[in-house]
Amino acid sequence: MSAASKSGSPVLAVFRRELASYFATPVAYVFIVIFLVLSGAFTFYLGGFYQRGQADLQPFFNFHPWLYLFLVPAVSMRLWSEERKSGSIELLLSLPITMWQAVLGKFLAAWAFIGIALALTFPIWLTVNYLGDPDNGVIFASYLGSLLMAGSFLAIGACLSAASRNQVVAFILTVAVCFVLLLAGFPMVQDVFRAVAPAALADAVAQFSFLTHFAAIAKGVLDLRDVLFFVLSIGFWLLACSVVIDLKKAD
Repeated sequence: MSAASKSGSPVLAVFRRELASYFATPVAYVFIVIFLVLSGAFTFYLGGFYQRGQADLQPFFNFHPWLYLFLVPAVSMRLWSEERKSGSIELLLSLPITMWQAVLGKFLAAWAFIGIALALTFPIWLTVNYLGDPDNGVIFASYLGSLLMAGSFLAIGACLSAASRNQVVAFILTVAVCFVLLLAGFPMVQDVFRAVAPAALADAVAQFSFLTHFAAIAKGVLDLRDVLFFVLSIGFWLLACSVVIDLKKAD
């Protein structure tokens, strides 16, 4: 009987294998420590948490897009590049699982790992509740938006990791693509678009911005359109990842 069948769902089997592999080396713990230290430093120092005199986590979440811009590609770059370089991708795909199940299982494991790192920031939430009376509904929505945005970054990284055997190349490409998608909604970029193109086109470009949709959710408004944007973005890039792996199998 195969390992996948023993574990139940093939996706769950891949998920467990991948998630365990993160904590088998010190790299996972280094990543979590870096994420927590930077989150705290950006919130309480660069974000002017105490100077603002407000009991909320806006400074904390304002830096998440830029934290994810470099930390999430560092996680995603190994998803498929390492498998292709070592040749273990052939072993993985020889198991009784479909391409989509393998892609989804590896993605969910990496997303869960990032979710664990995000959940470990709870002392910051406790601190703001101790110091004041924040709107915890807004904070919950912001956490959800942050996790969805991280998932979108991760799906992009998974696709670009599948396209290259070199982890460094995958990292650089992911940072570049995510950076462009972040800046699409940046006021400075929007001003440039509105100066050279119709306002309708500038608005259309802004709709593809991670920053725009995350900022809307971080205000505490869980608009279905913003949630669907991230869900569809994840689905699109994971589908693209499956196609890329299928095309690269013969390489």
